[in-house]
Amino acid sequence: MEEVEIEIYETKGGKRPFEIWIKRIKEIHTRAKILTRLDRLKLGNFGDCKTLQEGVCELRIHYGPGIRIYYGKIGNKVILLLCGGDKGSQNRDIAKAKEYLKDYQSKEISYGKK
Repeated sequence: MEEVEIEIYETKGGKRPFEIWIKRIKEIHTRAKILTRLDRLKLGNFGDCKTLQEGVCELRIHYGPGIRIYYGKIGNKVILLLCGGDKGSQNRDIAKAKEYLKDYQSKEISYGKK
């Protein structure tokens, strides 16, 4: 497995939805599960994941309420963390993830990086 780089999406206003979400998680075991999963992801081990629509993918962590991490792939070696949530907020989270990825892609095009 090849290692991948992880970046965190930032809005035009400087907010980082993934970081905001993870900081709100008070339960230490839940946060540890998420961070362990991200460490594995860096090593190229995606585990239980699913490609959704419009370039958004979902990492699934079967713990507690069913944790979800939404991301986009940039090339073959970079993962862009968009936001997170659980099974209960899944539809809203996917809609937000699509919006964030579109925003990121439009910034990349406007800066001439694509």
